[in-house]
Amino acid sequence: MQHHIFLTLLSFNKNNNPGANSSPIMEIVNKNYLALGDSYTIGEAVPKNESFPFQMAIYLNVKNIKFNDPEIIAKTGWTTGDLLNALNNAPPKNKNYAAVSLLIGVNNQFQHKSLDEYKIEFSELIKKAIFYAGNINNHVFVLSISDYSVTPFARNYDPTLIAREIDTFNDASKVISLNAGVHYIDITPISREANIDPSLIAVDGLHPSGLQYKKWSELLAPSMSPEVE
Repeated sequence: MQHHIFLTLLSFNKNNNPGANSSPIMEIVNKNYLALGDSYTIGEAVPKNESFPFQMAIYLNVKNIKFNDPEIIAKTGWTTGDLLNALNNAPPKNKNYAAVSLLIGVNNQFQHKSLDEYKIEFSELIKKAIFYAGNINNHVFVLSISDYSVTPFARNYDPTLIAREIDTFNDASKVISLNAGVHYIDITPISREANIDPSLIAVDGLHPSGLQYKKWSELLAPSMSPEVE
């Protein structure tokens, strides 16, 4: 009986006396994520929640790293120059994103833009991405260019040439990214798996499917998680 009375008194002190061992309640503020790019970033031909930025945010939320819905600045067909112009004309809403991803360049290749032009503009985009991440380099995540040479769309062109040129642009973006001290995630091998797995291609016969974007997110997550948590 004495034990019962003791436990009851402890319960009273904890639950009925606000001043006893109380600690301030900390408000949990969700993090912000900015995704910059082109059709591969907005998830052309798939539902918005199947795009890689949204799947990435969902993945992190499951890991108890709470993010708001991604802010996406991207359009189908955009080159590095188009993205730069958009950012100059309408900068992102926030200044200190917990994470910024950048995936751009496939339209430079498709539109036969020069590699030198790409290097200059991509370097400027990296600087902007770092600035948006609060000048924290390791909160910026560059994804390599997906290789569409394995898609039905590419059959009307020269798949071998496309793959070679994609490699050239990716070689340049990797050097620029690593020199800038940001993360570089090579998703190109995943995109090339579509050569034997058509489920990785969206219904339009060109863009990645939601399943492929899921694979990108799973590759990106181990780099992003420890940096932003």
